[in-house]
Amino acid sequence: MTENPWQTLKVSTVYENPWIRMEHHDIVNPIGKEGIYGVVHFKNRAIGVIPIDKEGNTWLIGQYRYALKEYSWEIPMGGGPNELDLMESAKRELKEETGLTAEKWTQIMKIHTSNSVTDELGFVYMAEDLTQGETEFEETEVLQVKKLPFQEALDMVMSGEITDSLSIAGILKAARILGF
Repeated sequence: MTENPWQTLKVSTVYENPWIRMEHHDIVNPIGKEGIYGVVHFKNRAIGVIPIDKEGNTWLIGQYRYALKEYSWEIPMGGGPNELDLMESAKRELKEETGLTAEKWTQIMKIHTSNSVTDELGFVYMAEDLTQGETEFEETEVLQVKKLPFQEALDMVMSGEITDSLSIAGILKAARILGF
């Protein structure tokens, strides 16, 4: 069944900031019962980049994630405003977090990051033919940048050391593309 079996009765915004809007929905569910549903709407698209150099290295970003209350290793990533070009956002994120620019870009993934309570949409790119420059961290970012063989990043996924969903999905897809 591809048709929407849900009926929306009423939607109200319960919280909003520059990044998200939280909505309360009064609904009728697919079996005909009235209920409620909460939806988190993101004002940006999640954009991740997997840089790959000629030697088969990649870069990971380490940072403390406030909401998780733990340190996280991830692919270079950030938010791209919905109204801006995806590629421009990807280029900006790679430059900001690693100092890298790339000549070759390939979109390898479109993903819903958590389709039960949010409409967040993510995209992952592979970036190749790299040139190193200076990072341009945002004022709130305290990041650690790590260059490592791609195989080590893949091993970090498989061991559970990388837990970010966009990073896991992107690294696994890149591994398949690269023949790992």
